[in-house]
Amino acid sequence: MFFDPSDFNGGIIAAFVGVYLIFIVVLLAIVIIPFWFILKKAGFSPWLALINIVPLGTLILLYVVAFSEWKVIPAPPIGWQPPYPPQPPYPPQA
Repeated sequence: MFFDPSDFNGGIIAAFVGVYLIFIVVLLAIVIIPFWFILKKAGFSPWLALINIVPLGTLILLYVVAFSEWKVIPAPPIGWQPPYPPQPPYPPQA
C-alpha cells in the first residue's frame, strides 16, 4: 500500500526525458528554420540562426536583422513582358 523506492526502476523518468528532448528539438527547429531562410535572403550568414538557442538570442537577432542594411538585389519581374517601345511590324514580303 505504501510506496517502496526499491520497486521504482526509473523507466518513467527516462521516458519523460526522452519525450522532453524530442519536444525541445522540434521547438528549436520551428524557430531556427524560418530564421535560416530570412537571414540567407537578407544577405547574412544563415548560421546566425543558431543564436536562437541562447536565451534571449531570438530578441537580439531580431533587432540585428531589423536595423541592419540588407544586402539584396531586387527580384526580376515575373513573366514575360514585351520590350518597350514595341517594334514596328515588318513590311509585307512579296
